[in-house]
Amino acid sequence: MKGCTHTTNKVCKTRASDAGTVFFYSGCLLNFNTVNLTSTKLTIMTDMNQSTGMPGDKPSLPSGLNILTILTFIGSGLGFFFSIYSCINAKSSVDKMEEAISSPTYDSLPSFAKKMLSPEALEIARKSYENRIPILAISLIGIALCTYGALQMRKRKMQGYYTYLIGEVIPFLVMPIFLGMAALTGMIGIVSICIVLLFVLLYTGQRKHLTE
Repeated sequence: MKGCTHTTNKVCKTRASDAGTVFFYSGCLLNFNTVNLTSTKLTIMTDMNQSTGMPGDKPSLPSGLNILTILTFIGSGLGFFFSIYSCINAKSSVDKMEEAISSPTYDSLPSFAKKMLSPEALEIARKSYENRIPILAISLIGIALCTYGALQMRKRKMQGYYTYLIGEVIPFLVMPIFLGMAALTGMIGIVSICIVLLFVLLYTGQRKHLTE
C-alpha cells in the first residue's frame, strides 16, 4: 500500500506539474495573443486614418481666413434678407419718401436727413421700384458668388478668391445701368464701396494660404 501511495503521490505531483506547465504556457499564449491583437488594432486604425484622411491630419484653417469667411457668411445672410425685403417693400419706400419730402416738417430736419430724402434719393427709390426684379436677381447672384467663393477659400482653393471678387464687383458694374451713377456716388453707395474694398484687401492678404 505504501508503494501505491508513493506512486499515487508521484503521479499527482507529475500531473500537477504538467497542469502548471500547461497553465504557464496558456498564460504566455494568452498574453502573446493579447499583444498581437492590440498591435493589429493599432495597425488597422493607423491604416484607416491614412486612407480616409481623418480631420486631424489636415492643417487648421488660418485664423484670419477663418474670421473673414465667417463675416462673409454673415454679410451674405443679411444681404439676402435685405434684398428680399427691399424688393417687397420698394413701393411703400417710395410712398414714404414722397410723404416725408412734402411734409411741413421737412425744412426742420437735420442736414444728413435731408440728404437721405433729397430729390436724387427719391429718384433712386423710384428706379429701384421700377427695376426691382432685375436688381433682386443681380443682388442674389452676387451674394451666391461671394458665399461660394468663401466656401472654396475655406478649402484653400485660389478659385474661391476670384469667385468672391466677381461676386463683389458685379453689382457695382450692373446697378448703375438701372439706377444711374447716383447709386454709387450717394452716401450708401460710398459706404458700400469702402466695405467691399476693405474685404478685398483683407482677402488679398490671405492669398498666401490658398493653393491653385
